[in-house]
Amino acid sequence: MDSSTCLELALEGERLCKAGDCRAGVAFFEAAIQTGTDDLRTLSAIYSQLGNAYFYLGEYDKAMEYHKLDLTVARTMGDRLGVAKASGNLGNTLKVMGKFKEAICCCERHLSISQELQDKVGEGRALYNLGNVYHAQGKHLGRIGPQEPGGFSDEVKHCLQKAVEYYAANLRLMEELNDRSAQGRACGNLGNTHYLLGNFTQAISYHNERLAIAKEFGDKAAERRAHSNLGNAHIFLGEFETAAEHYKKTLQLAQELGDRAVEAQACYSLGNTYTLLRDYPMAIHYHLRHLAIAEELTDKVGEGRACWSLGNAYSATNNNEKALHYATRHLEISKEIGDKTGQAAAQMNLSDIRKVLGLPPTATDSESSESAEDAKSRTRRKSMENMDLLKASVNEESSMDDDSFFELLSRFQSKRMDDQRCTLSIDSNKENQPEQAQQQVPCHREGGSISSDGSTNGTTTPSDSGARMETPSQVPKINHDNCGVLEELMESIAGMQSRRMDEQRASLPQLPGLNNQHAILQRLSVAASDSTPLPDDNFFDMLMRCQGSRIEDQRSSLPNEGSLTHSAPTVPDDDFFSLIMRFQSGRLEDQRSTMPLEATRNSTHPTTDEEDPPSSAQSTGTKDGLVSRLVKGRK
Repeated sequence: MDSSTCLELALEGERLCKAGDCRAGVAFFEAAIQTGTDDLRTLSAIYSQLGNAYFYLGEYDKAMEYHKLDLTVARTMGDRLGVAKASGNLGNTLKVMGKFKEAICCCERHLSISQELQDKVGEGRALYNLGNVYHAQGKHLGRIGPQEPGGFSDEVKHCLQKAVEYYAANLRLMEELNDRSAQGRACGNLGNTHYLLGNFTQAISYHNERLAIAKEFGDKAAERRAHSNLGNAHIFLGEFETAAEHYKKTLQLAQELGDRAVEAQACYSLGNTYTLLRDYPMAIHYHLRHLAIAEELTDKVGEGRACWSLGNAYSATNNNEKALHYATRHLEISKEIGDKTGQAAAQMNLSDIRKVLGLPPTATDSESSESAEDAKSRTRRKSMENMDLLKASVNEESSMDDDSFFELLSRFQSKRMDDQRCTLSIDSNKENQPEQAQQQVPCHREGGSISSDGSTNGTTTPSDSGARMETPSQVPKINHDNCGVLEELMESIAGMQSRRMDEQRASLPQLPGLNNQHAILQRLSVAASDSTPLPDDNFFDMLMRCQGSRIEDQRSSLPNEGSLTHSAPTVPDDDFFSLIMRFQSGRLEDQRSTMPLEATRNSTHPTTDEEDPPSSAQSTGTKDGLVSRLVKGRK
């Protein structure tokens, strides 16, 4: 087989990927690599397409591997535009893998090269990708701590503000290029980011612009996202009637698109909105629709949420029999999916409803009263109880002040550290021979050194050292075997250290599919001779950031016992419902329990409907159709 066969296989793989069959396309691209080629540009195109295909298949490690190979080939050829695009692809892949610092480095390289080449389209994509990385990093960091829009930590707000800066720069550039589709995506992302920052008025402005552009293109999916995001923003401004209108349009578009999960989310949002409006019959209507779809899609978390909401709504209308039914179902579902918070909420609701109905308490009612105390006791570690006893004993000793106590504690801790130290001791009598049978061979010293073979390199006389001659009993007695052990120990240490050094060595790049590997080495040597002798400060800055993220990757997070592994495709995220809880907190007859927030911590749907990336692979202007363009160029 020759290079033409490799190109034909690559073209077929490209055609299959464009048709949506990425798995079959990967097979053809892999076959093209097995065939091999001498053309670096063809190889670069194959690497890029393989990286894109694996990205869409969700195999991000493979995608990163091939995008790195594409970057290596582009650098070898001196193709600055190829380096920029490969860097953008790497940035997107690293983002979805959660390696945000490395992703930022790659996207910044994409941006700087695009600006250097005055590539406005590439610059716009780089700005968009940087906004996406900072937005994703902010949402990732925001999972811990307050999760209500506008209430995030300063670290999260910093990331979101950076995302706003890059999205705004992207929007200005797209307006300059008169790219309306890209303007719509930028407006949608700016609206989502301002929403998370708590700037709801600005979020509404951007989402309205997003809605107008979506209508221009007849993009029903984008219209649906815009209406959903507008409803969320109006909810936080207390404009419930306006929010309900947007949710109704969301429901209508979801039905037109045939998306049952989004249809259920819209019903749930409408049910909660009408609960805020105290229109309980309408709330019950939409919650029942949500429950039916959740059962159809076997979404247990969604079923539990619907039963919880229905129980509260029926209680508000004094229909306590139905409220009891749905509260019981909520308890059963919470037990099934292991939602402890949901179980506690359901048990408290059941207890209140049974009291209203005059029914005798059950065993679960007593358990619910104890659950809160149990939760408090679980959060208090036993070691802290011991600390209380220790403080009590310290207070009883009037003669012991705080300084003496901590000094005593420090001494005990240091002794514990010493107990864990080990010393290197060599037994001179391994064979358990009598002392008179052992051949004592002293190791003579010269200038403080010990000769390992027992020979005399030089003697220390009183005139040399200015001290008296040591007697034989005072000279350390080490036999030949012990000196040999020392040598073996040092050789073992040296061997381990050398292996560690070898593990850190970098090998020359190996490019699968390149028939003439010697050519790559020649190109690298020429590129090295033409480059500057020393890297600049930007290189070291990037290196330090990447190394810092490697350290972060080794940290472990505390386990979250309450997190559930169940997905909730019919339920939106939690920030909307924290607002509902706040508005309903004054109604004691309805709010006897807390919302089971933990049930959807791992929901697959974001707080806001995210904008879809541009149609090109991974939004970076990747080499879609590059294999075809190479063929046309040759013709």
